[in-house]
Amino acid sequence: MPKREAKIEARYDIETNSVMFGGSEDFDITEIGAQQVPWWNRTLCAVNDTWVRLGVMDGDFHWHKHDDTDEFFLAMEGHLDIELEDRMINLKQGQAFTVPKGVMHCPHSRGRSVVLMVERAGVVPTGS
Repeated sequence: MPKREAKIEARYDIETNSVMFGGSEDFDITEIGAQQVPWWNRTLCAVNDTWVRLGVMDGDFHWHKHDDTDEFFLAMEGHLDIELEDRMINLKQGQAFTVPKGVMHCPHSRGRSVVLMVERAGVVPTGS
């Protein structure tokens, strides 16, 4: 069974109190990602009852789950592994995976990665 660490790292630069772009605003996801350093994570925009978030990662996150919402990951740049309790999901650029609600997972970025995430508005990115 994978090791689970309860400690939340202070190195995470995660903001959930604002949305960067409103409806009818265009923006360049590649450019935004290129300007950030790991572990940056922001809500780009809201679509109905969901947030579209962008994360810049490098290294290991921590084991966590979201009790009430699925989490969609799209690797835009780099290589992201998502470790589940029973298997490893390997995402390269352009590949995606949805972690179902309630499933323990641990993202591992193999070098600098830029990842688009879609999840229910109000989610706590570090887990339930």
